[in-house]
Formats: sequence, structure tokens, C-alpha cells
Amino acid sequence: MALTMSTIGFALFETAIGHCGIAWGPQGLTGVQLPESDVTATRARMSDRFPLVQEGVPPPTVLSAIRKIETLLCGIPADLSDIVLDLAGVPAFHQRVYALARRMAPGETMTYGEMAQRLGDPGAARAVGQALGHNPFAPVVPCHRILAAKGAAGGFSAAGGTRTKLWLLEIEGAQFGGPGLFDLSP
Repeated sequence: MALTMSTIGFALFETAIGHCGIAWGPQGLTGVQLPESDVTATRARMSDRFPLVQEGVPPPTVLSAIRKIETLLCGIPADLSDIVLDLAGVPAFHQRVYALARRMAPGETMTYGEMAQRLGDPGAARAVGQALGHNPFAPVVPCHRILAAKGAAGGFSAAGGTRTKLWLLEIEGAQFGGPGLFDLSP
């Protein structure tokens, strides 16, 4: 899902887990990229996602978002819910999934099926998973809070995969009472 039409710049920034990327436009963030294997790979991913955009200096609102993301990724809980996103080009169902995920409190979790029920479409668990798998704003849209059935971790596409997902949940103070949450098998 390329969201380049309203994107005017992108930047990389260092975090405790590697270099992240962030892209912005006049209406808010147009993308966030969790670290790839190294800074070169993250820059290449951002260039692929936003091919018509040059790397640049982030404006103050984007710098504020960067600071919050850096805080979270160094292991300190941070509220990212007020970061403005530009959802132009994001399918309507995905927007609904992302909005619900952003309303969840840090450390709160639900399954794909529970999210589908809350969205009023109990048969859409797989569609919820697909929407989260295409999340262009992780961790601002906290897809790490959505788990597979019976509390299993499920997938996570960022570097470190499921371990990173569980680590983000630990930072947020998630209660790991359900069996299977630490089961790292696919």
C-alpha cells in the first residue's frame, strides 16, 4: 500500500531496537517503519514505500512523534494516541481496525476475533489480521496489542517478529495471564 501522494518527506531515527523510519505530509504521518536488519535496509524500505519523496528534516510535530516512539522503543511506556495520521489511501475497513486499535489502552489486548466482533463483523477475524498485517503506522497503530486465538502471540512483521511484539506488550504492562501468550511458535 503506497501512500506517496500526500507524503512530502521522510526521515530515519535511531531507537533502542534499531533505526526506524517516519514519513509525513500536510495532514499528518503517512507512514512509520519499524527497524529492518540495519539502517541501510530501513532506508531502502522507506524509499520503496515512498519512491517520489526525499529524505529530509522532520517538522516539529513529526519530531514530537519521533520522541514518543523513541521513548516507547527504549522500554518506557509512551502514549502515541494523539499522533495525527493521514489515512488517505487506507481502505475503509483498515481505517476502522486501526481506529479501534488506537482506542485500546496500553497493555490491553484482544484477539483478532474479538476485534472483529467489536467492529460488528464477527466473521472478519482473518480480514482484521490482514489489515493489521498491512499496518503502515506501527507502533503508532498498536497492532502488537492484537493476539491470535486463545491468547497466542500470533505474527508480527517487525524485526524480531513475535519477540518484539511481546516485548512491546511487556513495556505497556500487559498482563500475561492467558495460556499461550509466550508461545513463540508460528
